[in-house]
Amino acid sequence: MTLPDLFLFTGDWQCYEDKLYQIYLDEIINAGLSFKGLPIRYRYRPQSKNKHFSFWHLISEGRTETDRTPDLRRCERIRWITYLISQTGIDTDITWWENQRGGNTHTVIWHETANFAVILAKRSNYYLLTTAYNVELPKRRKAFIEERDNFWKARKS
Repeated sequence: MTLPDLFLFTGDWQCYEDKLYQIYLDEIINAGLSFKGLPIRYRYRPQSKNKHFSFWHLISEGRTETDRTPDLRRCERIRWITYLISQTGIDTDITWWENQRGGNTHTVIWHETANFAVILAKRSNYYLLTTAYNVELPKRRKAFIEERDNFWKARKS
């Protein structure tokens, strides 16, 4: 299967940001996404520049909320988020597993060939779209492979 085309930067940041947000609304928020039979929900607040909190987490990076900056690689791949979620179990390059982070259960959906991951926080009757990013560092890829393999090994025993 083929990933959607990248949405490349046009040279006018405000125009690009507005188009990214429209893609986010059309192809993520209004797409009726679900995973493993549960709906996916999104954080709307706190908003920034009249755009949802989840949107900013999908297109930016940084350790603290106030210091996050746009990441063009994340921006370009915004259409990949829906693809990874909807094609899990269909596209053999996409794998998933659960992990624990700070007392929360997260589901990692990873396109290993493209090095792109979507993170969902598992709730009782839905998933919360947390973030999506490029898995660039070799040590991060190695950690993903080990975490995924250990998850599935434990499920089989």
